Amino acid sequence: METKVCIIGAGPGGATAALQLAQLGIECIVVDKAVFPRDKVCGDGLSGKVLTLLERIDKGIGQRLQEAMFKADSWGVTFVAPNRIGMDIPYRLGYQEDKSNPRGFVCKRIDFDNFLVDEMKRRSEIRLFEGTSIDKYELKPDGYHLSSKDGSFKVKADVVIVANGAHSGFTRDVAGIKMEPKHYVAGIRAYYKGITGLHKDNFIELHFLKNMLPGYIWIFPLPNGEANVGVGMLSNSARNKKVNLKQLMLDTIATDPVMKERFKNAELTGSIDGYGLPLGSKKRKLHGERYMLVGDAGFLIDPFTGEGIGNALYSGRIAAQQAAAAIAANDYSDTFFNAYDEHVYRILGPELQVSTKLQKLIKYPWLFNMLMKMGSRNKQLKDLMSCMFHEVDLRKKLGQPMFYVKLLFNR
Repeated sequence: METKVCIIGAGPGGATAALQLAQLGIECIVVDKAVFPRDKVCGDGLSGKVLTLLERIDKGIGQRLQEAMFKADSWGVTFVAPNRIGMDIPYRLGYQEDKSNPRGFVCKRIDFDNFLVDEMKRRSEIRLFEGTSIDKYELKPDGYHLSSKDGSFKVKADVVIVANGAHSGFTRDVAGIKMEPKHYVAGIRAYYKGITGLHKDNFIELHFLKNMLPGYIWIFPLPNGEANVGVGMLSNSARNKKVNLKQLMLDTIATDPVMKERFKNAELTGSIDGYGLPLGSKKRKLHGERYMLVGDAGFLIDPFTGEGIGNALYSGRIAAQQAAAAIAANDYSDTFFNAYDEHVYRILGPELQVSTKLQKLIKYPWLFNMLMKMGSRNKQLKDLMSCMFHEVDLRKKLGQPMFYVKLLFNR
């Protein structure tokens, strides 16, 4: 087979790239080793970026997501500092008066990813091959020759968009990007039913408890009375401290005074599964001759919140636009794809940089405690922290030391 664009991976990044190409009238082939619906270990939170991006591609996709029954609307985040002071940060100020247009959601990845696969199946421009693994990549003058291990599946593509996740063989073997423990989070995830004290507006919870630092435990409420519960910690910290994340989570749920009460009648449904998060806390080269890396395959996860889905969608759309430009110019050189990296880092770079600084704050519990204490009393700071979800320029303030000095003297 031959195609202008082959996308490896049908998760959020790959699906978004395919849908954007379809909108531009460009046919593509999408290949995934899984057969959908399939589960994916994840925090299950969809930030406002997701809906915004899907609406930019096609208003209809955004509308169908808002009408979908598999998700619950989420209106914000609750941060809890080591001193147990918590602060609710809504995604939008004044949302209580108008809940007609939710921007954040919580839903299981098995449902969201299958939703995007169904959207791809609506488009005649997209050919999707499920249950097929691409194991060989050979760059020749006429394009990339991709095939399965046994050679039963072969495709030649002018451009390859690599969107097959954190453990991408292409990222490792061709792009030469390796896992670095200080830029990688080890995480575990479980589903519980019957947790009490969940926010009535489905705020997702991030608890930076003293025994967890420099990691945190999260609780994301889901439809049908379930919640996604997990723990994340930088791999080098977990390794140096010889932390067993699964045991840490179970011990915290069993012995922490607050968690113990909330989980008193909770029931674990299913298994506790582990996964890795390649962080965007380091700038990397995301392209080469005839290829671009998207989402987790490009190590673009937010270092502070752990969000990967929104960044996967953004990079997927940018990759599709750059592929279209390459096809129009008949230029598939490494140099031509420089523009992809520039665009990705122009859009996501400031946010990733600030989140990297915020991630480092966790090493200083007293500073984090002070920020939460002030925010719980200071409406101006609380509003600023709410706005940071939408405005990167405001989020930058939280990464500047002088911001905290001014806070101290303006209490």
